[in-house]
Amino acid sequence: MKKRTLIISISLAAVVVAIIIYSAVSGKEKEVVLETEVQKSLFEISVMVTGELQALNVTEIQGPSELRSRSLRIRNVKIQELITEGSVVDSGDWVATLDRSEADNQLKDIMDEIERLESVYLRARLDTTIELRSLRDNLINLRFAVEEAKITLEQSKYEPPATIRQAEINLEKAERAYAQTQMNYKLKVQESKANVREVQINLDRAKRRQVDMLAVLKKFDITAPSPGMVIYQRDWDGTKRTAGTEINPWDLTIATLPDMSTMISKTYVNEIDISKIKSGQEVRIGVDAFPERKYTGAVFEVANIGEQLPNTDAKVFEVRIELNEKDTILRPSMTTSNQIVTKVYDEVLYLPLEAVRTNDSITFVYTHNKERQVVVVGESNENSIIIEQGLEEGDMVYLSTPKEPELFTFTGTELIDVIKQREEEELKAMQNSGPRDSAKRRPSNVNQLRRPRQNRN
Repeated sequence: MKKRTLIISISLAAVVVAIIIYSAVSGKEKEVVLETEVQKSLFEISVMVTGELQALNVTEIQGPSELRSRSLRIRNVKIQELITEGSVVDSGDWVATLDRSEADNQLKDIMDEIERLESVYLRARLDTTIELRSLRDNLINLRFAVEEAKITLEQSKYEPPATIRQAEINLEKAERAYAQTQMNYKLKVQESKANVREVQINLDRAKRRQVDMLAVLKKFDITAPSPGMVIYQRDWDGTKRTAGTEINPWDLTIATLPDMSTMISKTYVNEIDISKIKSGQEVRIGVDAFPERKYTGAVFEVANIGEQLPNTDAKVFEVRIELNEKDTILRPSMTTSNQIVTKVYDEVLYLPLEAVRTNDSITFVYTHNKERQVVVVGESNENSIIIEQGLEEGDMVYLSTPKEPELFTFTGTELIDVIKQREEEELKAMQNSGPRDSAKRRPSNVNQLRRPRQNRN
């Protein structure tokens, strides 16, 4: 019993000692202030953006071009079956099958229309034949009436003048009726021909629609126009076209066959950074699927007009980057991380962003001499900022806020005028450039310290 009590006492004492040591060590760690050295070397300004791999050149696999014909009147056609994305096909291999339902229904309607028009055409010809025959019989009768009137006139030459005059009038009436009927007959023939021609034109048009529909139905089995890897086409909203998706006559593309020999990274840059991006700039590219592999490239296309991506409020500009290297493991739609190098300084002084503080628009650093050294800063990248004046290479400054920072005195105050003059020049340039360009200009040196810091003194 005593032995157990002794063991427990020793254990408690050890725990107490451990807590005291931990507290002492922790207290010392809290007093440690990190330092950094002013370095001088190559300094890069870059823009980091995420992109997506695509082939520079692609061959489109499209539905039948005849679907664009106005005579067919097919608005939307569904993709009934579609080969698995990523499948490698040869020229002429099956890729997709389109749904024939709407086309088959229209074909039945066309055939019914042809049958109806054939009946109308036959009836029009029969009606024309009967009507024209009746008119021809009437013409014969009128010609006989004219001859009878002439005979009557000849026989009345020995009759009184009134009888002769009556015979002349009857002859004139018969001749006029005959002439009018002849004219009406000619007009009726032209009208009948026009009516029959109209029905025939409608019938021929329906027959052409039938031929076109039968031809396009044979093309509802889509084949590859060339060898390659099948990649599904994306709609305007970014969704892929799969089985069940509709295509329309204005966009018949079902899938694509990318040329894997030349790959690009398609990315979007926000409106603040787009003014820094230009064609020809070097890019370091990483592929998320293969983090151990590194690639290089160059910007070759920058959009002039911004756009708003789905589910976002910010305006972005499309930027295309061409890869310099060829690699068989790269595939379309892979995610890339792109570091676009916008500017390079050969030999400049720079510090980590965390080492530079601000106070009333004055930028400074903490030094070992209990001083707050005023510095003039230049451009910055994601981690560091250029020091133009106030420090020399090799100077040591505090990376974190030292203990009792209020005891540090300001030095290099003559640089304050330089900072203010530069801010005034930048403000004036922003006002002269207008609101659109001013939003894209580099902010003042003070605002370049992008990372938030606490306890700035």
